Amino acid sequence: MILRSATRPVAHAMSPIICTVDIVLLTLQRGMLHVALLKRDHAPFAGVLALPGGYVHAAEDADARDAAERTLREKTGIVSPYLEQLATFSGLARDPRGWSLSVTYYALVPDDVIAAANRPEVVLVAIDKLRGLPFDHQQIIATAVQRVRDKSAYSSLPVYLCGKCFTLPQLQSVYEAILGEPINKVSFRRKIDELDILEPIEGALEAGKAHRPAQMYRLKPRYGQHLSLTNRALNARS
Repeated sequence: MILRSATRPVAHAMSPIICTVDIVLLTLQRGMLHVALLKRDHAPFAGVLALPGGYVHAAEDADARDAAERTLREKTGIVSPYLEQLATFSGLARDPRGWSLSVTYYALVPDDVIAAANRPEVVLVAIDKLRGLPFDHQQIIATAVQRVRDKSAYSSLPVYLCGKCFTLPQLQSVYEAILGEPINKVSFRRKIDELDILEPIEGALEAGKAHRPAQMYRLKPRYGQHLSLTNRALNARS
């Protein structure tokens, strides 16, 4: 005879955990950070602007990064040269459909890359103008922006917001836009020398300016998908 314990816990049916990836795609327009959003085409929050994201495809995606690259490509038409994992956001309260987790990533691209993708459904919104985002997307974006600002102080990260060629003053203005403060020119040039990420484009000078034409630079090939780091943070007083 088999005895059954009266205190044995009763199994309850559990809803599957929702597993997604979300991407914070950042660019600069008019000297301000903007994020790429799309209108959701289904419930919940149908018609509301949200981060490009989607389910992980277990049979197709090798890992979360693979899922993020695929999702970004499918939703925006963009293959970013720099994509970094940000954090995992999870819990019961973040999605009305049930317990969910999202492995989030951030990417930086020049605004002409977004324009060239020719996806009119992609909407660029200034970071300080974000309102009414669904789920916890406001928190995800805020976390990504803070990560970019912190990392920009000691790395080559902002260069991914530049085009294929640029002047040093143009690059400095990108750093200043991200850090939110002016940077001493001498200090900036010293930091760029330490990072050792740029090579001059022979014979290429900035045209159409009243002042002396500036030398054009490009990113060294080995830094196409990798950052260069310095030991000291870059700021207006360094």
